[in-house]
Amino acid sequence: MDDPKIRVEVAYARANEQKIISVQVKQGTTLLEAVQQSGIVDYFPEINLDEAKLGIFGKAVAKPAEQAIKEGERVEIYRPLIADPKEVRKRRAEQAKQKKSVQESAN
Repeated sequence: MDDPKIRVEVAYARANEQKIISVQVKQGTTLLEAVQQSGIVDYFPEINLDEAKLGIFGKAVAKPAEQAIKEGERVEIYRPLIADPKEVRKRRAEQAKQKKSVQESAN
């Protein structure tokens, strides 16, 4: 008897392009296996599945090679951050502080 199949989606987005691939996989397939079976790496060769962070509907999954995906779920492949959000906020705060200081000394 064949293993029951489930339908899931695999999604990846660049800044200017995105793709969602619908794929049927065997029940019990892991997130990582679903991504591999989707063939999305053929469209986006920069994806390194050994390092890529994966999640389901915006929530990161710690062990995508171990967690099974469920019917109707969407696996998302996250791009690495270009800049550390904490550093960006820190830089912005410093710039605002300097601007305020310049304004106060001009008055």
